[in-house]
Amino acid sequence: MEKDTKGVIDESSSRHETGEVVASNDALGRNLRPRHLQMIAIGGVIGTGLFLGTAGDLKNGGPAGLLLSYCIMASLLFAVMVVLGEMVAEFPMPGGQFALGDRFVSPEMGFAMGWLFWYNYIVVLPAEISAAAVLVSFWTPAGQADSTCTAGICNNAMWIGLMLIVVYAINYAGTRAYGEMEFWFCSLKVVTIVGLIILGIIISAGGGPNHEAIGFKYWDETKGFIQFEGIQGAKGRFLGFFSVLISAAFAFIGSEITAIAAAEAANPRKTVPTAVRGVFIRLILFYVSSAFLIGILVSPSDPSLDLSSTAAKSPFVIAIKNAGIPVLPSIINAVLLTSAWSAGCADLFISSRTLYGLYSRGHAPKFVGKLRSDGLPWVAVTIGGALALISFMAGSKGQAGTVFGYFANMTAICGMISWSCILFTAIRWQKGLKAQGIDRNTLAYKAPFQPWLSYYGICMCVMVLIFGGFTAFLGTFNTSAFITTYFPIPLFLVLFFGYKFVKKSKFVDYKDMDFKTGCSSGMVSEPEKGFLAKLADSI
Repeated sequence: MEKDTKGVIDESSSRHETGEVVASNDALGRNLRPRHLQMIAIGGVIGTGLFLGTAGDLKNGGPAGLLLSYCIMASLLFAVMVVLGEMVAEFPMPGGQFALGDRFVSPEMGFAMGWLFWYNYIVVLPAEISAAAVLVSFWTPAGQADSTCTAGICNNAMWIGLMLIVVYAINYAGTRAYGEMEFWFCSLKVVTIVGLIILGIIISAGGGPNHEAIGFKYWDETKGFIQFEGIQGAKGRFLGFFSVLISAAFAFIGSEITAIAAAEAANPRKTVPTAVRGVFIRLILFYVSSAFLIGILVSPSDPSLDLSSTAAKSPFVIAIKNAGIPVLPSIINAVLLTSAWSAGCADLFISSRTLYGLYSRGHAPKFVGKLRSDGLPWVAVTIGGALALISFMAGSKGQAGTVFGYFANMTAICGMISWSCILFTAIRWQKGLKAQGIDRNTLAYKAPFQPWLSYYGICMCVMVLIFGGFTAFLGTFNTSAFITTYFPIPLFLVLFFGYKFVKKSKFVDYKDMDFKTGCSSGMVSEPEKGFLAKLADSI
């Protein structure tokens, strides 16, 4: 029932010093259809960062701070995704961006990126599950302010366990089952966000049962910004905005799933560019529009925005409830809960494929590479599932929101490091193409505004990495916040320089970069389908 991929690891290990990559794509089954990849790219990681994380963002930064931070993060994600799409469309390798870093930068870069990326998704899964526990409290006595409920229904641990079972079941069902479930989960999220945007416009205009026209009431009250931690003047407003920037990153982290999923996508030369182009719609329609409407509909002083309280709720649910619309808050909260499940499923999928990608490059133990007969890396899935049990840290009463905040900050910093490495890899990729006389116009997808967009992205990432944890230094030093925010940085440096010291590896010269092995142009494309076959594949 298992596939032995020992030959892949041996060959891969012997070729690291030259920066070459073994094309082992066929080990993982290509069971994701074009519609799966496109929907995963658009909605795969839309989860609690947008639906729940915006609560704390609005509370700390105000409506203008929330909107501005989301616009900046949207531009940064666009910079990352277009260059990632250019590289992955040509080389859809197991491991995605860290496999590219290994080939086009250096082995130590690929090693450090890969393990940090895996660590990131080991952490983000508990973050999603913790946030889901907060959403569940909407229906239980535990969600009431100053609740003293001790019944089983108020126990976060019970709900966390049930959610993990769903995540496990979907991932063990196989790649095709995951793609199918994720397609419908993502479709539900997309429909919900569009519906919430329309409903938000109606409520703002006074179309709710209470007929209260909100308009820009909360913008006028706050002048757009909040005086962070009581600090007055322009300094307080700026710090409020900047505090949101790092937490806003959490909502955007994970779009790289397109690169990971490409290793199991049919005809990646066509499907990856299509999926990447859909990111722009996601950024503007989903994130920026949602951030704008949340700032209009909910007061930054609403106590339900405090994620450390037992009464924490999604800003969307708060807005609907304040408008006096019955029943709908429960329905929306249920949909938001499924989005947490969906994001959790995606997190386990990414972490397992990342670990398998590390194995395929000789960076992980051999037993990790065991596959089921259908190509599922079941050992990698099991390891990720076991580590997901740290979600039970949020089992204590009233701690789910606090734990979510810690995990979210750690994930955001991991994401910034990963994005920096992707952009740096893209810059070297472009220089390598130029050194070898390869015209970028011949690629399956050509990223726009290069290399300047990549330089912009790196500068933004570095700024967030340096100053992202400044809140830990305000007032009494917050040790927990400092460690959870900055720990990924020394971890990455230890992985990078540790590998370099042990393996004596070097950067790959531009003229030695391998632009042939594993290129998607050499893959066998699926035969052209008739109309009925295309229609069936789209349903």
